[in-house]
Amino acid sequence: MASVRMDKWLWAARFFKTRALAARACDLDRIQSNGQPAKAAREVRVGDMLGVTNDGGDFQVEVLLFSEVRGPASVAQTLYRETEASRELRLKVAAERKAMKQFEVSPVGRPSKRDRREIIRFRGRA
Repeated sequence: MASVRMDKWLWAARFFKTRALAARACDLDRIQSNGQPAKAAREVRVGDMLGVTNDGGDFQVEVLLFSEVRGPASVAQTLYRETEASRELRLKVAAERKAMKQFEVSPVGRPSKRDRREIIRFRGRA
């Protein structure tokens, strides 16, 4: 096996939960292969540098192995190697997101009648 479809590899490497989601990410240009937007049917080869943007963050990975089947997470992690810069950036963004939670003001109780009316007006229902 010299290559695998992009959507199959992304699914097998557990970047996406389904192949359909992986293909959709390719259609939305959230997957870069060697600096170029990648289609779902593009062939992945060993040594390719992929840029993957998903809910977990932005990943820059190098392809090490192939797989057409989705296995355990421990096996999926052997399919690629994440760059140090990518790992540091993701950890930094996660720390910033965690720090921002401290500044959010959560409501103390139920909204008052006036607050409910404002919420309804804001949502455009009235």
